[in-house]
Amino acid sequence: MKRVDIKIGFACNNHCRFCVQGKKRHLQSDKDTLAIKKILEDARRDCDGVVFTGGEPTIRSDILDLVGHAKRLKFKIIQIQTNGRIFYYKKFCDEIIAAGANEFSPALHGHIAQVHDYLTSSAGSFNETVAGIINLKQRNQTVITNTVITKPNYRHLAQIAELLVKLGVDQFQFAFVHAAGSAGDNFYSVVPRISMVMPYVKEGLGIGIKANKKVMTEAIPYCFMQGYEDYIAEKIIPETIIYDLGKVIDDFTKVRKKEGKAKNLSCRHCYHYKICEGPWKEYPEKFGWSEFVPVLKKYGR
Repeated sequence: MKRVDIKIGFACNNHCRFCVQGKKRHLQSDKDTLAIKKILEDARRDCDGVVFTGGEPTIRSDILDLVGHAKRLKFKIIQIQTNGRIFYYKKFCDEIIAAGANEFSPALHGHIAQVHDYLTSSAGSFNETVAGIINLKQRNQTVITNTVITKPNYRHLAQIAELLVKLGVDQFQFAFVHAAGSAGDNFYSVVPRISMVMPYVKEGLGIGIKANKKVMTEAIPYCFMQGYEDYIAEKIIPETIIYDLGKVIDDFTKVRKKEGKAKNLSCRHCYHYKICEGPWKEYPEKFGWSEFVPVLKKYGR
């Protein structure tokens, strides 16, 4: 299914220490309602799914109108990519579901408030997000969570996985932090070594697998994922058009590979070279390539 991601603005009620959008909330104005509706109408010619993202899309006063417009255009999937806090309010859950939203992607970055709230720089955000997930699942909604792997939380990925299983989410993803925006500004306090996080990543994935949940990683190269190659999100990310505030990315996969990720010369010897995208380019610019060891044959053979 081809989808369109619409960044409807960068305003947000969290101030995450790792936010890839960084200071954009102070530099760019949100798209207006009519402009977003026009994007939806144009995108529907080619796309079956839409993702409202930002920033935090749910804090806009017109979000129900925008979701309703997507429903009228008969988008099959209408996803809200969110910090999840507003779903604490049951009335809002009912309203946005009635408007047409049918897939929700909240972000949970800690197993307890102390970790999550530290990373979001927003006291109370953990309790609101957890309550929001509970409210959505009580309404039989599809919930796909994202957890950004950072230096403060990577040792707790198994505990986060256990919490997500307990909450009944349909899918969870561990995404290695992209060291741009605020994460770039806070690099050494936010970005861990990939080699250090992997035992915790695999333990967390294992908890989800055992519970028959769909689990994924993002931005972790194949050389770290031996035995877990089936859980690499880049293999299944759909063809996506992105409407950013200042530009349109017609093929996100192509741009991500060409401009966002990087490979070393030694990667050419890896069994997975053709399908692996490599890490976000900022990571080896700081830490080098010593951790990245080519896989010389398919795992298990």
